[in-house]
Formats: sequence, structure tokens, C-alpha cells
Amino acid sequence: TPIGRDGKIAKPRQLHNTHWGLVCPAETPEGQACGLVKNLALMCYITVGTPSEPIIDFMIQRNMEVLEEFEPQATPNATKVFVNGVWVGIHRDPAHLVNTMLSLRRRNMISHEVSLIRDIREREFKIFTDAGRVCRPLYVIDNDPKSENCGNLVLNKDHIRKLEQDKDLPADMDPEDRREQYFGWDGLVKSGVVEYVDAEEEETIMISMTPEDLEISKQLQAGYVLPEEEHDINKRVRSILSQRAHTWTHCEIHPSMILGVCASIIPF
Repeated sequence: TPIGRDGKIAKPRQLHNTHWGLVCPAETPEGQACGLVKNLALMCYITVGTPSEPIIDFMIQRNMEVLEEFEPQATPNATKVFVNGVWVGIHRDPAHLVNTMLSLRRRNMISHEVSLIRDIREREFKIFTDAGRVCRPLYVIDNDPKSENCGNLVLNKDHIRKLEQDKDLPADMDPEDRREQYFGWDGLVKSGVVEYVDAEEEETIMISMTPEDLEISKQLQAGYVLPEEEHDINKRVRSILSQRAHTWTHCEIHPSMILGVCASIIPF
């Protein structure tokens, strides 16, 4: 139930860590509605919903055992598969299934707004395709050990070149042809450079604050001792780097994207 504005309870009005990147931390009304009326952050996206049946059919083809045929005594360590909160089946090799689903999403075979959450401790794999979830975009980091680009952003100079070529498209071009040739933001999403992540999936990934942090992290793992920078203006928001942190999966597009429309035009 929604919280009434008359109450003087402080907790629901306060900022929470999970609001990062989804809700503007500065923009809220004064008075009774303070903290209860929130504003979306700049790059936020609300899902419109996609059908879940094709995903369930695909997982059945990929050795998911349907709940009706499942014998708990035979496979006590199997991972449960949930789709939109409904337990649909179990899988014996969840790591392979999750990697397959992730690669499908990054290749635009399934919708970019589908959320994939693997809870290893609880042995659960949750998929959400419903409408009304708040997502935000992040750069993807290539974690394929066979790839030469492993540990770096998927974004490369080819993508930048395609984006720059969009400027050269003539304004009086046929709309259909323009749509085919235009790369733009959708091109980045479809080529797996940028991925939409919702609040629940964000719990299962490791996000680097800036691409520079990735480089620093690599140097730390190589055993270099890096000097402390005294006048680093981004020090407060930087990720805490250590030799152990080597599993970055995503990178923030820019730290200022946590702000909403009104807060982002305030001159600081």
C-alpha cells in the first residue's frame, strides 16, 4: 500500500543504496511529499513487458526439466528456474544455461529488457519479462577467457566509427533506408555493447565506476603499487580497488547519470 503523506515517519523518505542510478538523489519536493515523490534518473528505462512463453520453450529444449516431471529425491542439488515469479522447472547445469541466456540477450535474440538473475547460494535462476521494472544501461565488460579483449569494454573503435557515420546520413533520406543504416543507441544495445540491468540483477554483477578503474585494477593484479593521487576529484565515487577484485562485469556509463533532469542542469 502507498505511504500516506501525513505520517512523520522518516525511513521511507530517506535515500537508499539501491536507488543508485534509478532515482535522482537530489530532486524531490519540499514539505509533506519530501522523499515520497521521486524522479527518474537520466538514463532510466521502464520495461514495457515481453512474452515469457518463447523463453520457457527455449529452456525446455536446453534440458530444463518441467516441474510436473521433477523428482526432488533424484536431484536434490538442482537449480530452480523461475519466470516472473512462477516456478517452471529445474536445471542441472545452471551456469551453462545462464551463460546461454546472457549471450542470447546480448545478441538481441531475446529482448534487451529481460532480466536474468542467478542466485548461486539459494540455487535459483530468476527471469523477469514483466512490465513496470526500472532498468538502467551499463557498458558490458568482455569476460570471455578465449577473447583477446578479455577484461576490457566490449565498446571499441568500430562502434565509435559507426556512431560518427550516423552524422553523415542525409536529412532528406527515405525513412526506411535511414532506419536500416542508422546505428545509434539501438545499435549499441543490439551489438551487446550496452546492457539494461534492473535493480535485482544489479545485485549479481560487479560494476566499475569508470573505464580508468579497469586499467588501474589490471595494474594492481599485475603486482604494481600505484601512487595515491591527492587531488583526484572522483576519489569519493571511485570503486575500492584491490588485487582480489578482478571480476568486473559492467562499467558505469558516467557517474553523473545518477541525477534526474532538473538536478543535472544545476551549475556546480
